[in-house]
Amino acid sequence: MGKGHNASMNPAARRRSQRVLMQVAVRIRGEDVQGQTIEEETQTLAINAHGALVLMKARVTSGTKVLLQHKGTQEEQECHVAFLGPVRAGKAEIGLEFSSPRPAFWRVAFPPEDWTPRSPEARTVASHRADKS
Repeated sequence: MGKGHNASMNPAARRRSQRVLMQVAVRIRGEDVQGQTIEEETQTLAINAHGALVLMKARVTSGTKVLLQHKGTQEEQECHVAFLGPVRAGKAEIGLEFSSPRPAFWRVAFPPEDWTPRSPEARTVASHRADKS
C-alpha cells in the first residue's frame, strides 16, 4: 500500500464506533452531482452507530445530504456524504454519516469502543467448536 498515514497512530482519525461488516438493504434518496433527483436501492458494506459504507451507481459529492432508508424497518435517517471512495464495477464506495449518532437504526448491538479481535468475547466458531470437542 506504500507510505500512508496509519489511522491507528492518529487518535483523531480513529473511528468513533466499531464498524460491523454487514449487508443491509437500503434505499438512498437525494441529488446527484448534476442536481438530478436520485433514488437508488443498494446494500451496506459496513455499518456503525454513525452511518454506513455503501456502493452507489449515482455520483454524489462530499457533504451532499441524502435520506437513507432501512428497507427492513422502513425507517429513514438524514445523512451526509462523508467519504468518497474507489469505484468498482461502476459503483463507488460512499461513506454516509448520520446527522447525529443513531446506533439503534441498524437493530444490531455494536461492540464496545475498546473491543478488539483479541477480546475474550471475540471467540471464533472454530475455537468454540474446539472447546466442545
